[in-house]
Amino acid sequence: MHPLPSHESLVAELRELRRRGLPGLRHCTRDALRQAAVAAGLCAGPEDEQTGIEELLGAAVRRLAGGRPVRDDDSSDPLARAAAHSFGIFPARRGVPGTDRRKAAAAVYGVTTERFRKSQEHDVLAELAAAVLAVARQSAGRPADVVREPAADSAVRAVPAVARPARPGAGITVRVCPIEDVRDVDILVSSENTYLEMSKTFRPTVSGALRRAAALRDAQGEIVDDVLSRELGVWLRTHGRTGMPVRPGTVVATSSGALAAQGVRRVHHAAIATPVGDGDRYHVSPAVLGEAVRRSFELARHESEFLSLPMSSICFPLLGSGRGGLPVETVARRLLDAVREELRRDPSWSVLLVTPEESHARLLTAASSAP
Repeated sequence: MHPLPSHESLVAELRELRRRGLPGLRHCTRDALRQAAVAAGLCAGPEDEQTGIEELLGAAVRRLAGGRPVRDDDSSDPLARAAAHSFGIFPARRGVPGTDRRKAAAAVYGVTTERFRKSQEHDVLAELAAAVLAVARQSAGRPADVVREPAADSAVRAVPAVARPARPGAGITVRVCPIEDVRDVDILVSSENTYLEMSKTFRPTVSGALRRAAALRDAQGEIVDDVLSRELGVWLRTHGRTGMPVRPGTVVATSSGALAAQGVRRVHHAAIATPVGDGDRYHVSPAVLGEAVRRSFELARHESEFLSLPMSSICFPLLGSGRGGLPVETVARRLLDAVREELRRDPSWSVLLVTPEESHARLLTAASSAP
């Protein structure tokens, strides 16, 4: 079984290739792309290397489009369209200069070329690199590393306790359960906006539910310490970000407040939703999901080492599928791809994916079965 390159090395090579375009592939650094193409069985040596890499990129772009041919219209995923423009995968774009290809990609998002270069282009490169790795793994027949459980029935959902998903290193488990009822999992991940402002406690969101469950109350039930919101406020002031957005994909850790009684050690707050207009809607980039998962694992390893917190389990909700967010099918696929990537790097972790909706749990289970 051929080894796979790192995501970082692929992003670096794709950045150079974006500038030159596919006709300039032979002049680019391409060690990681070659490694992925060989793992995918698309090339065997120097004589078919360029063709194999081009086929790999085409397959990766189709994966971003949900496995369908990519069209330059609203019927295709904008990320896939932008990638096809950026690298000249659309036939009419193959020999076009890099500045014009970037302009066409920016037009997909309706932003200026400079805005695209500084923002969305990073997402395109990161997501295309992740898709390249997914295609290579699929072609090489690598195991999915997913443990699936049948969706729980309504009686199970009513039980306010969920056991640890499995022993450390047991892979991924899907459960039907509100995240605030999870017990004996080291880290719960909350979905926040890019201002790291949590939902109101009365809102039926992951953020609101965790804020409510973690708050400390007096004997009358009145909140005396809004723990999670308070600690996020401290982080914002310490880092000079009060009233200012953080980069999408940023993850900040707080204590677990009252959730410590349920065996929860930490809450990770993933900034994935960017307010749009007057703030009544949110935009979530699919690429941000992978970044948030990666950063949450990175932060977990750091905390485990430097805070002497022996942690081995983490729980994710369907990040970014709330109001104004992404389709659940997209979130399930992106979330599972990112979690699998992290478990390949460090298989000692166990991961719990939770949702209160049985239909969404079925989508997660189906996504875990997909190549």
